Amino acid sequence: MNKTLKIASWNINSVRFRIGIVEQFLRQESPDILCLQETKAMNAAFPTQVFREVGFVHQMLNGQQMHHGVAILSRIPLVEDDRLDWQANGEARHVGARLPNGVRLENVYVPAGGDIPDRELNPKFGQKLDFFERMTRWSETLVGPTLLVGDFNVAPLESDVWGHKQLLDTVSHTPIEVETLGRLQKAGGWVDLGRQFVPAPARLHTWWSYRAKDWAASDRGRRLDHMWATPDLAEKAVAHSVHEPCRSWEKPSDHVPLVTEFAF
Repeated sequence: MNKTLKIASWNINSVRFRIGIVEQFLRQESPDILCLQETKAMNAAFPTQVFREVGFVHQMLNGQQMHHGVAILSRIPLVEDDRLDWQANGEARHVGARLPNGVRLENVYVPAGGDIPDRELNPKFGQKLDFFERMTRWSETLVGPTLLVGDFNVAPLESDVWGHKQLLDTVSHTPIEVETLGRLQKAGGWVDLGRQFVPAPARLHTWWSYRAKDWAASDRGRRLDHMWATPDLAEKAVAHSVHEPCRSWEKPSDHVPLVTEFAF
């Protein structure tokens, strides 16, 4: 008998400030595993007890005060935790684990890259490109089924943004970022689960700016959040969803959760 496993990923933009909608999401969707990005909390300040009370007793945290931070919260055991420094400066942007069935789960928060898409004028943009290069080298060495989730801060396809031509010079959709992300995808043979289930050119967004007075009416979204699987794992994916209503919940993140269900 097949057992399905539900894995969610969400840039929560401060787990303590938004713990109410995290609990709401967990009650509503009942994932087995939740990967969070931009938790903005040191490990000691992370609301671990809240998650334990709703069954997420297995926790892997990589926290940082006020910035960044990632976490994996799980109902099932996690082993072999990993914290890779793809930013090469000690920032808390990755945490990885292995599930009991041998699948690797990698949770990443890629740097946003600032506002100017030029590494000479904007060092943050160069750091973002270099981050992807380190991920690419790592991807080339992958062995076994792996799921890579998180906020990649790149919307690669024309249909991943509200206006392709308008955003060609905007960080997150520039040609060099798209090309760099494409090389990372090729290096690991990664399957983009979002587009496996919702093929382009269908609309698929995961982020809407706080600047919009009415995010839903203007709908100027981008697909910055992703779930990628190695081919041996992608074939076990049976469902994928983007939970847009969460963007309208009380004190929302500017990102919404992604959920993929696997049949093992």
